[in-house]
Amino acid sequence: REFDIWMRLLHKIKGSVLWLKKPNQWAKSNLQKEAKQRGIDPSRLVFADRTSMEDHLARHKLADLFLDTFNLNAHSTACDALWAGLPLITKKGEQFVARCAASMLKAIGLPELIVKTEDDYESLALELATNRSLLASITEKLAKNKMTTPLFDTETYTKNLEMAFERTNELYHTGSSPKNLYF
Repeated sequence: REFDIWMRLLHKIKGSVLWLKKPNQWAKSNLQKEAKQRGIDPSRLVFADRTSMEDHLARHKLADLFLDTFNLNAHSTACDALWAGLPLITKKGEQFVARCAASMLKAIGLPELIVKTEDDYESLALELATNRSLLASITEKLAKNKMTTPLFDTETYTKNLEMAFERTNELYHTGSSPKNLYF
């Protein structure tokens, strides 16, 4: 489903490319074949090799928009993209692995990049790709929020985690029931 959306977006957005992690040769050939069957020049699929973390983060800055997958959201890659300043669109799913990117976007103050339907996902991607001022404002907001919201506030996270451990240890040693234990 995502691939169909991505191909429709490539049709509508002149000069755009789809940047993917380089898969094995069979998967790469299949993706290129599927793109061609949808009327997309296979050269518009760019496959990125594994690289150092520094180069990985640097190349995120070369992209305009990160399009998440549905059933299995990006996890550390989404975090890397946001850290590098790359806006991300996700469709919030039902299970944990399909909700990670939405949690990150909420934590960094960008709930407007979380959608509920595939149509909304495609529409938002098209809008951001074709409205440079809107994309710039989202990118600016991401840069501003990066150091002022919970997602990358490791000091507060660490303090809260330590408090959680201390509270759990206290409950364990006192024999108290952990019901209603929230952190």
